[in-house]
Amino acid sequence: MSAQTIFGSLGDYAKGGVEITGKDEPSRYLFSNMFEVAAKAKPWERIVVAKNLEFTIEVARAEGNSPWYSCAHDETALLMEGAMEIHFIQPVDANVMPRNDSEGAIRLHGEPKGAKMGHVIATQGHLTLLPAGSAYQFRPRLLGVVLIQSALGEESVEKWADIVQR
Repeated sequence: MSAQTIFGSLGDYAKGGVEITGKDEPSRYLFSNMFEVAAKAKPWERIVVAKNLEFTIEVARAEGNSPWYSCAHDETALLMEGAMEIHFIQPVDANVMPRNDSEGAIRLHGEPKGAKMGHVIATQGHLTLLPAGSAYQFRPRLLGVVLIQSALGEESVEKWADIVQR
C-alpha cells in the first residue's frame, strides 16, 4: 500500500479529528485546523494553535504586507500555502528592538532605519529563519497561510475557546 500526501489550503481542507481511546475525556485535548483558523482570522493576526511551556506555534493569514516585527530570539516561519518575500533589516536604533529578556515578537511602528539584509522568496513548504535582533516583514504574492514558531508574547493571540474542536 502506498501513502498519499494531501495538501490542504484555505479553500480546500478537511478538518480532521481526535480519536480518544480508553477512558479519557475529549475535553482534555486540543485539536484545530490551521487552515480553518487562518480562514477566520484577520490578516497577520498571530493565533496560537500549539503551545509547549512558553513556546508557541502561531498561524497567520498572509494577506497584504505584514507590519514590521522583531524578536529578541530566533523564530521560524513555515509557509503552508501561497508565495511570499520576507524582507530583513538590521535596525540601527536599539530603542525599537525588544529587550533581550523579552519573549515573542513585537510589532514595530513602521519600517525601521538600518541596513537592508536582503530577502527570502518562499513558497509552500519553505522554512525560513527569522534571526534574533533583525526586523522582518512578510510580503505575500498570493493569499496564504504561515506557521510561525516563536514564544508567547505581546503579538500572540490566544483564542482557544474559538478554535478547539468540540
